[in-house]
Amino acid sequence: MKQRVVSGMRPSGRLHIGHYHGVLENWVKMQDSFDCFFFVADWHSLTTEYADTTGIAQSIRDMVLD
Repeated sequence: MKQRVVSGMRPSGRLHIGHYHGVLENWVKMQDSFDCFFFVADWHSLTTEYADTTGIAQSIRDMVLD
């Protein structure tokens, strides 16, 4: 039985090269060795966007589509 990995990414908008080198590259490598569960950490986005949450839904869509 493989070990499990659970990891999420805060939806801050469209993905960029920093996301690739910081997270996505590792996620791709890990999926062959572990049972992986990756998610959108939308509640985490409220730690900085709590005063105006109107952009969170669009940031989630942008991140998932990228």
